[in-house]
Formats: sequence, structure tokens, C-alpha cells
Amino acid sequence: MYRPSRRTISPLFVCVNVCRVYRFSPLFHIHRSLTTTGIHSLSKTAEKEIERIVRTINDHPYPDQPLLPVLENQVQQSVISAAFVEQVLGKLFASHSNGLKAYEFFKCCLKHELYVPSSDAFEKTLHILARMRHFEKAWELMERIKQVHPLLLTLKSMSIMLSRIAKFQSYEDTIEAFDRMQGKIFTDKKFGTDEFNVLLRAFCTQRQMKEARSVFNKMYSQFLPNTKTMNILLLGFKESGDVTAVELFYHEMIRRGFKPNNVTYNIRIDAACKRGNFGDALRLYEAMESANCAPTLETITTLIHGAGLVGNTTKAKQFFDEISERSLQPDIGAYNALLSSIIRSKDFPASTALMEEMERRNIDPDNVTYHTMFWGLIRSRRADGVSLLYAKMVENNFVPKARTVVMLMKFFCENGMVDVGLDLWNFLSGKGQCPHSHALDILATGLCARGRVEEALECCKETLGKGRSVSEGVVQMLERILLEMKEEEKLEELQQLNSKLNK
Repeated sequence: MYRPSRRTISPLFVCVNVCRVYRFSPLFHIHRSLTTTGIHSLSKTAEKEIERIVRTINDHPYPDQPLLPVLENQVQQSVISAAFVEQVLGKLFASHSNGLKAYEFFKCCLKHELYVPSSDAFEKTLHILARMRHFEKAWELMERIKQVHPLLLTLKSMSIMLSRIAKFQSYEDTIEAFDRMQGKIFTDKKFGTDEFNVLLRAFCTQRQMKEARSVFNKMYSQFLPNTKTMNILLLGFKESGDVTAVELFYHEMIRRGFKPNNVTYNIRIDAACKRGNFGDALRLYEAMESANCAPTLETITTLIHGAGLVGNTTKAKQFFDEISERSLQPDIGAYNALLSSIIRSKDFPASTALMEEMERRNIDPDNVTYHTMFWGLIRSRRADGVSLLYAKMVENNFVPKARTVVMLMKFFCENGMVDVGLDLWNFLSGKGQCPHSHALDILATGLCARGRVEEALECCKETLGKGRSVSEGVVQMLERILLEMKEEEKLEELQQLNSKLNK
């Protein structure tokens, strides 16, 4: 991990010296659990061991040097458990680590006879590989799991693989992958409506509605659809932003004899809220109750957010209060929806009070909470508020996700706070994270613009040394500056590191 020779900026120093908007879509994030750690409680010793292993993995110069022997030497059999492996993989997933490194770690754990992998660990590894387009390795992993732990092959793992293939490859490749799963991977299972729904969801998740509709029309008679099938397509039209298609397909659903359920109503309510027709959303809410479809926590959360979108914070608070009146318990999603509504009205004292209420109720802020607060503070040009919240986040050892890191890095570097940006980089590296490449682009550019080329170079070398690529733009920028500075040795070192990774 790179530490500059100057004193690293502390959160307290930040407080003293520096006085893509959250989009609510509760129905569509099918892999949300992959970004969270396991629910198992671990000892402080185990947590430290997890951080040590994550740092070891991220800092290792893979693929220049083999990683598996290092892991076999450093990962003690006594600490390997389902929870331990899940949390290591969860941190690697959240930090966008090199997918092949995560695979090496999972293979190392599989070698231990007493370790029985969980579906969560397998799915995280599969998702990390597929997300980085290592599809050959992902298929290899599925084949291996089929041989040793076939029960881990579930609809969720199928969904992970197909959605990534749909995103990065062609329509034909996705259909071929579905056929391959049916014929070679899930050989003990007869494919039916559930598997058909997974295939449809893969296209809908990527907002490829033309392809989804084609699959539906071609396979309708082979796999009898159910209400869930229709809701998947309805949701896909909603997420693609085609409001007309949402209503047209809803009426087609009714004509085909499918009865709408609370999920159907939730999708239509969310669609109305997204296009700013809060009145339509309220009418659908009333129709939902008239049809004896009990509103869920998700329904009310959607309406809270919808009220905020039209600037009706009073109505948002009324719906939030209605959660308890319906004997439901507000979760982090409901609090985030209300927080978003309050932030849009720029009532920062109220937003702070809401976060304090969450703390009293033992509801920990998640990345959406922090992202929403940072977004509001940045939009309102409250640099002091950003600094204070950043310091609190670091004090709480909370590691934000990539989009929040990029947003903060951009804010710091564009507002004369590049030292704080470097502090954020070091905080993430210290937690075993690999900051997103866009964050590195922003930080390296900011450092070079201030003549701090050596620090920018070290951040890039650190990234390359961890097996992560650096954008061509940043490499070219550093090459140009190093040539001007006549630093041929440093230029050659950078080029060698970059060429090794891109072989």
C-alpha cells in the first residue's frame, strides 16, 4: 500500500481544516446480497485475519507471480469457515478486485477437506469472474462445483451467469449459454418455468427488452409462463424507461388471464413515481387496496421516494409514519427513501436528525445512506458538511462502494482537496480494497495537475502491482510527463508493469 512521505491527512485534520443520484429501485437489484458480507458474527481476531488475507490477495502481483502457493501458506485451516470465506470474498467483490485472484482464493479453500462451501461463497466467486468477463473460468468453476457440490447450482447462480453474458455478449451467446446449462451443467434438473424466468430476467436486467420479448414469444409454448414471468417483463419495461410499454404490457397481462398481485402494483406505482405522476401512483395505491392486495413495506417505501421526487416532503413523512401504523417495521430502505426526500428539500438539519434516529434504532447506514447524504451536500456546495461526514464515515470504518468513491474523489480533486482524495485512497488501500479505475483516473490527474507526479505514479504502480489495469489515458499522461522530466527509469518501470498485466 502506498503511503506518501508527507504526513497522511487524518479525518480530524479534514474536519478542522476544511470547513449518478441515488435511484430508488427496490425491485430490480437482483444481486444486492452479493455486495454484503455474511450475517454470521465473527470474533475481532477473525475480522483482523480477514483484512490481512484481503490485503495479501490485493497486494499480490498476480498474474506475474502465482498466488495459490502464497494462499496455501498463509490461510490457516483453523480459521477457514463458511463465514470467513464469505466475508473475504464479499470484500473482494465490493472492492472490484481481480476476479482471477478471488478464484484462486476460493480454489485454495476448496482444497481443505473440512471446508464445505456455501452457496453465497460460490455465487460471489462466480459473479466476480463473470463481472470481469472471465467467462471461461466461470464455466470452469460451474463444472467443478457440479462435480463436488452440485447442490450449490441454483437459480441464483444461473441468473448471475446469464445476466453477465447478456450484458457483455450477444443475444445468441446468451441463448447458447442457457442451452449449455440445460444440457451440461444442470443435468439433474428438468428446466421449466423458473428457469425460463431466469433467462428472461437476464435480458430484462440489462434493459434488453427487444431480446426479452423475442425469447418470450419463441419459448412461450415450451415453458408455460406464470404471474412472475409477466412481472419480470413488466419490470423490465419499467426499468428501460418505456412508460407506454409498461401500461401496454400490463393490459396484455390482463388479457392473457393473469391476475395482478402486489408485485405488479408495486412496479406500476414505481413507474408512475419515476415519471413524476405522483397522483397516478396514489390512485394505483388505492386500487391495490381495493383489489385486496395488501401494500407491503416495499410499496410504502416506493411512495415515500415518489413523494420526495415531486418535492412533497410532508407526504413522504406521512407515508413513513404509516409503516408503523400498518404494524410493519421500517428498514434501511425506508429510511433511505425518506432521507432522499429530505435531502432533495435541502433540509440538512432534518437529515442529520434522521440519521441520529437510525443510530438510536440500531439501523446502520449503508452505502445508499452515505451516497445520498454526500450527493445532497455536494449539490448544495457544502464542503464543510462533506468533510464532516467523510470523517465520520472513516471513523466508523465504513468502506463505500465504487460510485460513492468516484463521486467523493471527483469532489475532492475539483475543490482543491487533493490531499483528502489521497487520504481516501490510502483508507481504501488500508482496508484491502482496490479503488475503482475511474477513481484512480481522477486522483492521478488531480495530483499531476499540481505537480505531484511521483505520488500519482506510485498510486498507478500500486494498482498495477495488485493485478488491476490502469486506463490508457492515465498511462499516456504519465508517459508524457515522465519524458518531459527525463525520468527514463521510472517511465520504463511503468511500461514494464503495464505490459506484464496486459499480456
